[in-house]
Amino acid sequence: MLNRIDLRAGGPDGSSDPRRLLPRAQLDVSVAVDKIRPVVEAVRAHGLTAIRDATHRFDGLELSEFRVPAQAIAAAERTLDDGVRAALVESIARARRVHLDQRRTDTVTEVVPGGTVTERWVPVSRVGLYVPGGLAMYPSTVVMNVVPAQVAGVGALVVASPPQAENGGLPDARVLAACALLGVDEVYAVGGAQAVAMLAYGSDVGGGQRCEPVDMITGPGNIWVTAAKRLLRGVVGIDAEAGPTEIAILADDTADPAHVAADLISQAEHDPLAASVLVTPSVELVEAVERELTRQVAATKHAERVTTALTGEQSGAVLVDDLEAGLRVVDVYAAEHLEIQTRDAREWALRVRNAGAIFVGPYAPVSLGDYCAGSNHVLPTGGCARHSSGLSVQSFLRGIHIVEYDEPALRDVARHVVTLSTVEDLPAHGDAVKARFPGSDL
Repeated sequence: MLNRIDLRAGGPDGSSDPRRLLPRAQLDVSVAVDKIRPVVEAVRAHGLTAIRDATHRFDGLELSEFRVPAQAIAAAERTLDDGVRAALVESIARARRVHLDQRRTDTVTEVVPGGTVTERWVPVSRVGLYVPGGLAMYPSTVVMNVVPAQVAGVGALVVASPPQAENGGLPDARVLAACALLGVDEVYAVGGAQAVAMLAYGSDVGGGQRCEPVDMITGPGNIWVTAAKRLLRGVVGIDAEAGPTEIAILADDTADPAHVAADLISQAEHDPLAASVLVTPSVELVEAVERELTRQVAATKHAERVTTALTGEQSGAVLVDDLEAGLRVVDVYAAEHLEIQTRDAREWALRVRNAGAIFVGPYAPVSLGDYCAGSNHVLPTGGCARHSSGLSVQSFLRGIHIVEYDEPALRDVARHVVTLSTVEDLPAHGDAVKARFPGSDL
């Protein structure tokens, strides 16, 4: 089922770059930007009318008001299945425990006597959180976006999620229940590019209510949401341009093929474009995993979607000479999710440089991280783990330098400021310092 790529010495692909051999499913966001530009511009110019038109066009629903009533959010929480409630409460508690340790403290550095620089961490004031509602519903995405924002101290949180016909034009009831459990009461039944535009520009939303503009938008979505975020980057801050999900598993002959197959399937069920990659020196493991895939895929709910993902060119089994070579492959690939199922798994994990999140050993599957590990599941995709991090408390904070110098401290460094301003042919910079010391020979 998996494409087999042989990077062993003497193998047919031995000298090839794994990035070329395992091309990621490409989303042509630039093309999508051109397609959604009219939607975004219409929302900016016409607000509520444009949101209504886009909702009818893309969601097939005629809605007059888009703010979810507070009583509907409360009702979703009251009617939540007990088991789902317990799972969400546990997910929230674990995520909060991890993210509380990410808080930053102000740092004061005395550069010289009388001269200090304080780095002060200030949260974004208002954040829009997008929760998708297409192939699946994601109350867990509410948890992963809201918890770090709350820990960071964001003043106002706004959730936008597509309206669902089966829920009377409101977002999915479990999404609303997650909002209730987290104390988020400003929720809008708006999806797609129109939701991103509404959050960025602000708009009337019917019933005499208004969504005020946000400062930052986070949360995953389809290509249209991603395109809208790219288009509006600069109007607002964004977290990332998330593409299809991906998992890489570095494994040796100690790995359980049933576990490996199950984990590859778990990410493949997200999307036909999802990438599932096994990297191993063990031919026997690849063959055993293939047998398990045949058995497990046939029994899984979304077998067609999973099969499409596993047989796509973005997925495969990569054969390497040894784990050292495997480590080089996974570092070049820079997966969103990386599992290490080897002897001495933690030691190998600590040597990895490029991954969104790393899951160590046989009892830390990616699905644990999706829900209840305490880590965040909003992670960089498409190789962006080479330079970017997942969502965290830090994502919602801005570092501001506060500079305090007294007269002796400025006098002591004044000549250097004047010299550098002269070098850069910006004499007024130096004059601003000289003005404070009239008569001095600077």
